[in-house]
Parts: sequence; structure tokens; C-alpha cells
Amino acid sequence: MLDWLADPWSQEVLRRAFAEVVLLGAVGGALGCWVVLYGLSYGAESLAHGLFPGLVVAALVGAPLLLGGAVGIAVAALAVAAIGRLPGLDRDVGVAVVVTTLFGLGVLLALSPDTPRAVQGLLFGDILGLTDGDLALAAGLAVLTAFGLWVMHGRLLAVGFDRTGAPALGVKSLPVDVALLLLLAAAIVVAVQGLGNLLVVALLVAPAASARLVARRAVPMMALAVAIAIIAGCSGLYLSYHAGTAAGASVAAMFVLAYLAAAGAAAIRARSV
Repeated sequence: MLDWLADPWSQEVLRRAFAEVVLLGAVGGALGCWVVLYGLSYGAESLAHGLFPGLVVAALVGAPLLLGGAVGIAVAALAVAAIGRLPGLDRDVGVAVVVTTLFGLGVLLALSPDTPRAVQGLLFGDILGLTDGDLALAAGLAVLTAFGLWVMHGRLLAVGFDRTGAPALGVKSLPVDVALLLLLAAAIVVAVQGLGNLLVVALLVAPAASARLVARRAVPMMALAVAIAIIAGCSGLYLSYHAGTAAGASVAAMFVLAYLAAAGAAAIRARSV
């Protein structure tokens, strides 16, 4: 049993992957709680998919993926804001049109003969190919997220639980929404390098959704979400190592299994009451 647990830690590649999972789990768990409470799960998926063309263009020209993702997510946000101002068009429909268009554009760019063979890593991530620079970015994101959520905690609570009454407390919803979306965008841009365009949303939604089924208050919910994200992420790496499955997909699968376990526990508790 000890050998089963210790074997993955003998490889430097996996030690980096475990460190990345811990850092991203801390970010995704804490930030994901506000994503869930604010009803931004669809928005998180939209931003993640909308930045795909930027990632592909960065891969084509040899630019840093972080730069391509930042430009891509900015273009997606501007496009969503612009189409949302069109009269007679439902906002969700507009977002869906923008996201599917941008994602389709990214797929077309990925079919270019000049696209590197590793472009599939943009979709599913390459958590086993991380560098020390990637870990430094994840650590910086963790510090930024922790500081931002700590500073905004009271305002996030006020807007999240009573948006219409928040101005009476001196809290304007627009700055809070913008700050939360900026943190979300930063998390997606950094996390997409490890988990990929298609799997990063699982990090931001599943652990927080699992914690919400169990916890009733914001702080315990965030602590539980962080724990679920880290434990499930590390379990996914163990699964990948011992079963020979794709690392990113294994991590995402553990997030989903954690949610199913939390949902089952919540259902059992509800019946026993």
C-alpha cells in the first residue's frame, strides 16, 4: 500500500503535477463557490471555450499560451458584451452564438497544417508537461485569488445574497461583478494550460457544487470545496498513474465522482430527516 502511494512521487513530472493540482484546487475550490452562488457556471464555460482561438493562434505563431489565452478571453468578453446590447436578442442566446462561433473558429484554426501536433493539449490539457514557470504562475494566481476573495468577502456576500438590497449597505453590484469576473478570467487562463479548454470548467464548478450540497455557510463551503478539489485532483493523478489513463481527464472524472458522492450523501440525509 505504501509503495502504491509513494511510487508516483518518485517522478519529477508527477511531483510538478501534484503541486499544480494543489494550487489550482485551492483556487478553483474557493473561487468556484462564488461562481456557483452567483450563477456563473455557464459564464465560466463560455469564457473557457471562447478563448480557444487565442490558444490556437498562440500555438501557431509560437507565442506563450498565457498571452494567447488572455487575448482570446478579452475578445470573447467584448463579443459577449456587444451582442448582449442587440435589441430583441435574449442574452443567453447571444452568449451561445458567440461561444460556439469562437470555439468553431478555434477548431478550424487547429486543422491548419502548421498547427503543432500537441494542439490536442489545448483541449484536454497537459498537466504532466508543466514547467517551473507554470507552477510559479499557478502559485501567483493562488495568492491573487486568496487576497482578492479576502478583500471582497463582505461585498461578495452582500451582492450574492441580496443584490437588490446591497446598495442600501453601500455596496454597488457592478464593481463586485467585474472583480469576480476578472478573477475568474485569470483562473481560466492559468488553469487551461494544465487541464485544457474542455476540462477547466470541472475545476471551477464541480468541487463548489459538491460543497454546496453539504455546507450551509460561505466560509465552510469554501474550505470544503478546496479540500474536495485537492483530494479529488490528487486522486485523479493516482488513477492516471496506476491505470494508465489520461491525466487531465482522470482529474476531471474525480471531480465529477466527488459531486455524485456529495449528491448521494445529501439525498440520504434528506430522507433520514
